[in-house]
Amino acid sequence: MKGLGNIFLVGLMGAGKTTVGKLLARHSELEFIDSDHEIERRTGVKIPLIFELEGEAGFRKRESQVIRDLVGRTNVVLATGGGAVLLPENREVLSRHGTVIYLCASVNELCHRTKGDRNRPLLQTEDPRARFEALYQQRDPLYREIADWVVDTGGQPAINIVHQIEKHLNDT
Repeated sequence: MKGLGNIFLVGLMGAGKTTVGKLLARHSELEFIDSDHEIERRTGVKIPLIFELEGEAGFRKRESQVIRDLVGRTNVVLATGGGAVLLPENREVLSRHGTVIYLCASVNELCHRTKGDRNRPLLQTEDPRARFEALYQQRDPLYREIADWVVDTGGQPAINIVHQIEKHLNDT
């Protein structure tokens, strides 16, 4: 599969972008990059602290710059943050520079996968399920707008999802 170009994974937190992305990159002999981890590497602090100090708007500005930088690379699998699609410029640059795959899962599955995860600032609320439902309503249309392909990650092992993606990319 080498030489396919860039593959960008979008979806809500907990959808499997990092897990699937790492496996897909390994199988495809591509470089794996997680945009959230890259932001932490560049700033030297964890994302919750960026949210605390700069708010979501400050974080989104940093995220947008990192995405612009990363899409310029070649042969990468990029796992984007769940909210990366909120800014039109991010959607445009992702669409233009690679294949965008939307990893989706049900709200129940996402709640189960992220339960107790303290590194997700948007879920530090009294009702994480309600937050997920609101995020899904807001972001699902944006993910679908830029997705070249949608994969349901619910109830199946990551390796099965990777095989589906590889088959799809080889067939197109």
